[in-house]
Amino acid sequence: MSNPVRQDYIPSELQPDSLLSVGTADEISTDVLIIGSGMGGSTLAWALKDSGLDVLVAERGTFLPREPENSDPAEMYIKGRYKNAGHWYDGRTGAPFAPGVYYWVGGNTRFYGAMLPRFRRSDFTEVRHQEGTSHAWPFSYDDLEPFYDTMERLLQVHGQTGEDPTEPPHSSPYPYPALDHEPEIERFARSLRGQGLHPFRTPNALNVNTQGDRAAVTTADGCPDETGMKSDAENRILLPALRDGVKILTGARITRLITSPDGRTIVAAEAQHAGRVVRIHAKTFAVAGGAVNSAALLIRSANDAHPRGLGNSSGLLGRNYMVHNSTFFVGVNPLRTNPTKWQKTLGINDWYEAGAGTPFPLGNLQMLGKLQAPMLKPARQWAPNWALKFMSDRSIDIYLTTEDLPSRDNRVRVDGDRILIDWTPTNLAPHHELVRRVTRAVRKSGYPLIFTQRMGIETNSHMCGTAVAGHDPAQSVLDPFCRSHDIENLWVTDASFFPSSAALNPALTIGANALRIAPSIAAATKG
Repeated sequence: MSNPVRQDYIPSELQPDSLLSVGTADEISTDVLIIGSGMGGSTLAWALKDSGLDVLVAERGTFLPREPENSDPAEMYIKGRYKNAGHWYDGRTGAPFAPGVYYWVGGNTRFYGAMLPRFRRSDFTEVRHQEGTSHAWPFSYDDLEPFYDTMERLLQVHGQTGEDPTEPPHSSPYPYPALDHEPEIERFARSLRGQGLHPFRTPNALNVNTQGDRAAVTTADGCPDETGMKSDAENRILLPALRDGVKILTGARITRLITSPDGRTIVAAEAQHAGRVVRIHAKTFAVAGGAVNSAALLIRSANDAHPRGLGNSSGLLGRNYMVHNSTFFVGVNPLRTNPTKWQKTLGINDWYEAGAGTPFPLGNLQMLGKLQAPMLKPARQWAPNWALKFMSDRSIDIYLTTEDLPSRDNRVRVDGDRILIDWTPTNLAPHHELVRRVTRAVRKSGYPLIFTQRMGIETNSHMCGTAVAGHDPAQSVLDPFCRSHDIENLWVTDASFFPSSAALNPALTIGANALRIAPSIAAATKG
């Protein structure tokens, strides 16, 4: 049985005065309170570090220890060592499920695969899909492009422009060269090119130079990384911000935001911390707890001035929940092993946008980190370990993503302390077509046995859309700079603001947007 995870771990890089201790105080004050330390919260903290404002990040989790268990897939996938989000509930059936979210400093980025693509230019426009429409954003790719550039430098992204025909223009090249494929993935890429496709080396924030480096991080897609070679929100963004004056309060679960009597401003946040309630006063409040928890917090903070939840005059708070249609896709050749250590270097966007032979967008193909038997066990409990090992030793492992379209009926609700998710996937027909096309391509590449698993309600690491941004207060929760239409000093800086989900990993876009809106937050706070 695993030893319990340390809750008092402090990274060696953290200066002691960066970690706030409230002592016996019942109330504390700051200029800007950022709720959540994932990509949106950490990046906003970094962007405000030189503003002259007192900035406090409140994180319900603690620092995740860097320990050998980080890279042990059995600890992660079978023993659930770092799962600490409890349960949410399927709003249709009432059944509980363990969501794919993590309450640690750095949020879900501690577990992501460091795939950091920019959204395509078309993702910011209205797009017709087979089963509906993807909404336009209230700003364009060009508005966000300079901030993508900054994020790529902050996260030390490796990539190469010119290989992916859908890649939007860059004002600067990637800061580091793309990671080359290992031999088995290069063989796969050659086969795809021979089929007329355009595989490219994916933008990735993994700093590996040798095969030994790759072996050390082979489980880093889905597991934490104790080596520091994976760039995440904690090590590349938040810790530098904390060294420059930002403060963090860990173990602080924000339960309610309190407004002035007229409801026009928030005056304080109530936090459960060390077994008691602490009230945090601030001039500005930025909610960045993830698309579900941010919506749930605002709904739970309802009062007489905001009976349906804070900033919910449109009735859209918690609605338009999107998470992508995703399939884990495994191709197996029983006669050939795949010794690849860091597999997540190849992508295909040939079917990302409509075009000849593709009347509607289908989505994205990217490699998974190399699967191992313990990673497969939760999905195939009945399979003996030897069979799973035989399979994973000979597999090529792929993640397929198709856009989930916004729907008012897909939503976050709260029932006391319970979070309920109403979600019926949309746009499934093109996802099935994407799986069909990839099956054909992978079989032609020499992997005759195909296994697929479409992700369900519990796989929600790409969730977004629950506090959509827009120009019209009647049709959106936030303005184009992610400020509440209804509450003067409230911003939302995670993926809740997304009007559409695109079909790519959202982390870089979340961070770039936090950089974009930071100057307006600083100016409003200084008043």
